[in-house]
Amino acid sequence: MKTYTYTLNHPDSELSEQIPLSSFMKEKNILVQIFSGHGEHALQYYARQIKRHLPRAVVIGTTTDGEIAQGRITTECTVIALSLFQNTTLKSAGVNSIDDYRNGREIAKALVTDNTKLLILFSDGTTCNGELLLEGIGSIAPNIPIAGGMAGDNGQFLQTYVLEQDTIIPRGVAGVSLNSDTLYVQNSFNFNWSPVGIEHTIHEAAENRVYRIDNLTAVDFYAKYLGEEVSDALPATGIEFPLLIERNGIKIARAVIARHEDNSLSFAGNLEKGDKVRLGFGNAELIINESLRSFQERYHEGVETFFIYSCMARRRYMPGFVEMEIQPFAKTATTCGFFTYGEFFHQKRRNQLLNQTLTVAALREAPPACGEDSAQKRFPHRQDKSDYATTIKALTHLIERSTQDYEAQAQTLEAEKRYSQQLLESQKIFLRHAIHEINTPLSVIMNNIELFELEYGAHTYLSNIEAAMKNIYGIYDDLGYLVNKDRITYPRKRIALIDFIRSRIEFFGIVAKQADLSFDFRHNCDEITLHISETKLQRIIDNNITNALKYTKAGEQIIISLQQAKSHCILTFESTSMLIRDVEKIFDAYYRENRTQKGLGLGLNLVKQICDEESIRIEVLSTEASTAFRYYFPKGADHAHSTP
Repeated sequence: MKTYTYTLNHPDSELSEQIPLSSFMKEKNILVQIFSGHGEHALQYYARQIKRHLPRAVVIGTTTDGEIAQGRITTECTVIALSLFQNTTLKSAGVNSIDDYRNGREIAKALVTDNTKLLILFSDGTTCNGELLLEGIGSIAPNIPIAGGMAGDNGQFLQTYVLEQDTIIPRGVAGVSLNSDTLYVQNSFNFNWSPVGIEHTIHEAAENRVYRIDNLTAVDFYAKYLGEEVSDALPATGIEFPLLIERNGIKIARAVIARHEDNSLSFAGNLEKGDKVRLGFGNAELIINESLRSFQERYHEGVETFFIYSCMARRRYMPGFVEMEIQPFAKTATTCGFFTYGEFFHQKRRNQLLNQTLTVAALREAPPACGEDSAQKRFPHRQDKSDYATTIKALTHLIERSTQDYEAQAQTLEAEKRYSQQLLESQKIFLRHAIHEINTPLSVIMNNIELFELEYGAHTYLSNIEAAMKNIYGIYDDLGYLVNKDRITYPRKRIALIDFIRSRIEFFGIVAKQADLSFDFRHNCDEITLHISETKLQRIIDNNITNALKYTKAGEQIIISLQQAKSHCILTFESTSMLIRDVEKIFDAYYRENRTQKGLGLGLNLVKQICDEESIRIEVLSTEASTAFRYYFPKGADHAHSTP
């Protein structure tokens, strides 16, 4: 096997002047790969010239985001690679369809034979769901290695093209099978992209289109973590900062290939709801340290040709390092390929769509010479690194170490979070059981007070006990609501509001008497019906009454007024009390302005939560003379109606 590469700088070059095509006319098995940065017209133009001069040649091609010929990387050029096989037959096919899974099945059926050693496939890069394409191929030929990738268009992400023979395919796949009993194929890939930052969750996705990440639109997610400049330039910039995820034991990237008007993004492969992902960056340190080592570990025999299909992000993000990666291959055997929008790979009976990788297919037909170790023989052990490379390596090391430190801190915080959650859950369980146990003795005490008064009449000491017990009942009811509100649904029902308020005033009557206070209940309607949870309404009224009992000056009245307005039912609690200095904070949990008064500081916070849930507006009016809490219950079919 021999491969020859030719780089054409102009899109309309005459091939016979650039390539000695006549010298290949007698060859029977010629594979021609055209990697065109000049676009689809040059791709088809060169293919037709090749077919005219070499009608038996099998031609496949693709538009690119950069080309590879030997150790040289070009952009907006065309590279033509001619591979001559002695004992390998070639078979090409193209499928032009929008159904990517079906495309995969059809191309596999057309190409695979009993002795197929490798499939080389090029698909369009801006609309193809590469993962579905590879699944379709795997359903027909799960054991056949694949190589190749998704076409590029010089980073424009508008329209890519592939070619089979001399036919352009704007939406589909082109491929060739290498069929032989003696061809040796070895494949591998370099990733070298490392995660950075926290883990994120895919919240909404359909196949390769992602709508929400961490409850942000996909575009807003990139704007938050990478800045507006990067998000505005999507998808071109997104391929350099992919989402990293582990699939089937392989850490893979998912790069952005399209942006949509609803701020969702399409990725080169599928992502699912619930997937845990992290943003990735190109780890220059890994490329520098591992490129030579991995090459020497993988390729120790007489490779005759390397086909390299590498992600466009490697060229754009780390151009100097990518050349360093390619050098070992070019110094060992003829090397050619292109920069893709997604790379195809096969491992352990499974096809994988990769991003951010450099994938390699190493081929030879002839057995290696005895003792030959071409990789060791031809590639030097040391490469000089520029000051720029050293700087990038240092910055990459800083990011990597900072990320590791962050991950260690995050793990510690997560453990502490779990411990705190366990404590909180234990506390809730304790409170739940305690409240249940307290209910019985409270009921016994209250019932016995009532029975004693029925038989023997009122008694001062018992009245004091009853007043204290009713204060305890208020705290008990508040705690019960707080503990159970996330477990129990409190149903709404129609409540006669005037009668309900009277019943609560009567309940706290003994407490008011003990504090030398009285109630004055006023209303401008004979009947007002409210559609609300009785438990929630009681918490609003009881907490306002108990607060008024605590803070109203002795000998004064607590005025409770109920007014029916045009759009609201207005409930007001007003009394002579101290000025509230910070009206905003009064609804915060555990906040108490007057520390001399007993209490937990939870009542008004609970009231605020209920009012927010029920769309009840709160107004607090406080002066040196009096304080009023006013609640606006909305009218409507689901809230209130009245009878004048």
